[in-house]
Amino acid sequence: MLSWNEFVLRLGAAVLGGALIGFERQWRSRGAGLRTNTLVAAGAAMFVLIAQMTPGHAGFDPTRITSYVVSGVGFLGAGVIISDGARIRGINTAATLWCAAAVGALSASGFVWQAGVATAAILAINILLRPLGRRIDRQPVDEDTEIETIYRFRATTRDKKEAHVRALLLQSISGHGYQLRALESADIDGTDLVEVRAELATVGRNDEQIEAAAGRLGLEPNVTSVRWHVVERDGRGALGPDDTSDG
Repeated sequence: MLSWNEFVLRLGAAVLGGALIGFERQWRSRGAGLRTNTLVAAGAAMFVLIAQMTPGHAGFDPTRITSYVVSGVGFLGAGVIISDGARIRGINTAATLWCAAAVGALSASGFVWQAGVATAAILAINILLRPLGRRIDRQPVDEDTEIETIYRFRATTRDKKEAHVRALLLQSISGHGYQLRALESADIDGTDLVEVRAELATVGRNDEQIEAAAGRLGLEPNVTSVRWHVVERDGRGALGPDDTSDG
């Protein structure tokens, strides 16, 4: 039978580990943040603590509760995975929740130091491997890949140079495997400026050619700004520092 001190220590370790994991997730604005990861770790710990406190009941197998925790968190993780057309969002969030449950189970089983190491490992995976994953995404891919990348491109120019900017953009991407999905222009109210917008699709990624096109347009004297971004695989398409060029 667990003492109160052991109960509080183990549950506290689970809460701390879950909170650290959740803080990193919320800092990066992920779907499951501080409270969710903390609750998952604490909940997993509570179920395992039940098994620790009732080992003597006839026909009771403490390991079965741990296995049920794993199954239950699997269903919870499935709830945060979203299909957005050809893109799948939330897989990393689901995996993190699963790992947070493992931290809770370790803590509740009395492996407090091991739970701390596991927490550090999860944080290291999410923080340190993120730049590496992005770098790999930027590498050229072979022709057998099925991943499609969408680029959104915007250039602001003087009204009289709109046709010239359109022609330069089309010339820059011609012959490089891009499919033009949309090309339009919009007047900017109160000015003599026009924003030329394009949406391009390609299999794999080819940031270098987009960057070259942005640089070419940025050299035009009548072009005031050039921006582009990749529509992220999580569907947000947020304009970020790694995917932007200003001229």
